[in-house]
Amino acid sequence: MRIKMCGIHVIDPAAAFDFYTKTLGFEELLAMPDHNLFIVKSPQDPDGVGLLLEPSDNPIATAYREGVYGLGLPTIVFGVPDVRAEYDRLIGLGVRFTGEPTTDPSGASAVFDDTCGNLVQIHQD
Repeated sequence: MRIKMCGIHVIDPAAAFDFYTKTLGFEELLAMPDHNLFIVKSPQDPDGVGLLLEPSDNPIATAYREGVYGLGLPTIVFGVPDVRAEYDRLIGLGVRFTGEPTTDPSGASAVFDDTCGNLVQIHQD
């Protein structure tokens, strides 16, 4: 058994698809705009887990997304080989981070706003 897909609730799946592909560098796995269905994948792991950009179109999903965001908690964690380099690259693309990268016993990480209603953490592999 393996993880095939996971989801993240977003305000607007089409806008999220644009951000996750054009800014973050993920690739399209599936895009069906007529059905508001968008799934991305990592170019470094083409057979890996798909990320479903789920619409927050029901009160429970919206409350969850807003609650987690309001607490300042990342919704998902992405692994990167070098947090500082990825931070600098994304800052150059206009991504808004909650602060500078930090290092603790678990490693280096930084948190950014995905412009779609979520905070996302990058963590050094």
